[in-house]
Amino acid sequence: MTTLENRPVAGADPWTGAALVPSAVENSVAEVRAIVTEAAAAAPELEALGRRGRANLLRALARALEAARERIIAVADAETALGAARLGGELTRTCYQFEFFADVVADGGYVEATLDPAGPTPMGPRPDLRRMLVPIGPVAVFGASNFPLAFSVPGGDTASALAAGNPVVVKAHGSHPGTSRLVHEVLREALVAAGAPAGTLGLVFGRAAAETLVTDPAIKAVGFTGSLSGGRALLDLIHGRPEPIPFYGELSSLNPLVVTAAAARERGAEIGAGLVASVTGSAGQLCTKPGLALVPAGAEGDAVVAAAAEALGTAEVVPLLNRRIHEAYLGDTAELVRASGVSEVASGPNPGSDGYRVAPLLATVDAADIPAEAFAEYFGPAAVIVRYRSQAELLAVLDQAPASLTATLHLGADETPKDLVTELGRRVGRLVFNGFPTGVAVSWAQHHGGPWPATNSLHTSVGATAIRRFLRPLAWQNAPAHLLPDELTDEPAAPLPRRIDGRLQTRR
Repeated sequence: MTTLENRPVAGADPWTGAALVPSAVENSVAEVRAIVTEAAAAAPELEALGRRGRANLLRALARALEAARERIIAVADAETALGAARLGGELTRTCYQFEFFADVVADGGYVEATLDPAGPTPMGPRPDLRRMLVPIGPVAVFGASNFPLAFSVPGGDTASALAAGNPVVVKAHGSHPGTSRLVHEVLREALVAAGAPAGTLGLVFGRAAAETLVTDPAIKAVGFTGSLSGGRALLDLIHGRPEPIPFYGELSSLNPLVVTAAAARERGAEIGAGLVASVTGSAGQLCTKPGLALVPAGAEGDAVVAAAAEALGTAEVVPLLNRRIHEAYLGDTAELVRASGVSEVASGPNPGSDGYRVAPLLATVDAADIPAEAFAEYFGPAAVIVRYRSQAELLAVLDQAPASLTATLHLGADETPKDLVTELGRRVGRLVFNGFPTGVAVSWAQHHGGPWPATNSLHTSVGATAIRRFLRPLAWQNAPAHLLPDELTDEPAAPLPRRIDGRLQTRR
């Protein structure tokens, strides 16, 4: 007899909607608790490996994923229909993330090692104080529907949490269970071969498993990429725990794109075509997709809209990822085009009725008549073009828009609108100039976050400072030298940047 906790888990073919062969089984409460217990037991051993040991683990994971490239892409494409080219690029990014965090760990600056030697101060004698960031403990990570690799089992949350020295338990996304299971097997084998403790990386399936996972007292933080409603549900569970824990959610983003009259006049056709490419890439299922484009009224803006309409007519769009996303897109965009003041600019070719395919959509509305529907996030290949007649109208629209991960500004060659840049910067985590926001580089300077409801954290989920989410500060006062971590000793074996008596030391 099949129960709530042992139901088979199967993805679906987005091209047809047909269920695939089940690739996993939902975990029972007891199984989840056993996996978390194993992760908690692994935590001290993983931390004890030190920075060099964890850097070696991360590089081993990158090599293992690369060696399994063909198998991983084949399974992921069957479950997501994202295509071999897109998935191949995503796997390359995923491997690079592990290598990148290995470099972050080896550098050591992320621990913020700070030493204040004992001595006199204007307040009186000071004890010997040494502080650094240490692992927070086992981390729960939720795989995202739209990135079966880079934001799922082997994704940036997993890589940064492991780099910080924390075991990870991933809740697989139901859209790609086969991919999640395969990648987990590849990574587990690599971890064992590299000498990692058992329990370093766990995997669970099912809604009941998710609830058990985030409420288990051994879990010390949660990383989540998904819908605002899903994030709120997890927050409610977390707030009911006896011990509250950090929740790092990437939740919802409209990503406004502003085109000035000068930019539209100089390169309107280029901007219109680029907008459509950004809106329809990966079927618009990207957190940084520009969902609201503000284009000037008049002939200059008309050129942008005309070019976008032309590009949309020939856009090739893969199916949406699952039935829930498909149904939501159809219902939500139908409400959009019925909203007061909204007109349909263009839609793509009729995709037919098979599977989760949809037509891309551009709608337009005057800034003075903009309805609430224009500010919704449409997870799919749809966007709203708002025509504005003045700077005041432009700012009024931005004031109504929710905060986002990104804002994009297309400028003329000689424009320097510092006030507009300041206004946009107040609302987002990343400003993009004369480009498009889809595509998030993994780098030291990257920030992939934003004010609520884009995220609920000051710390990014992409780039070097993603590691900061899974660390906590610990100070040692008058500690015997033999009890200090290497990073805080007078002569560390693995040199790293440190601040000593207020002065930054960059010795390697």
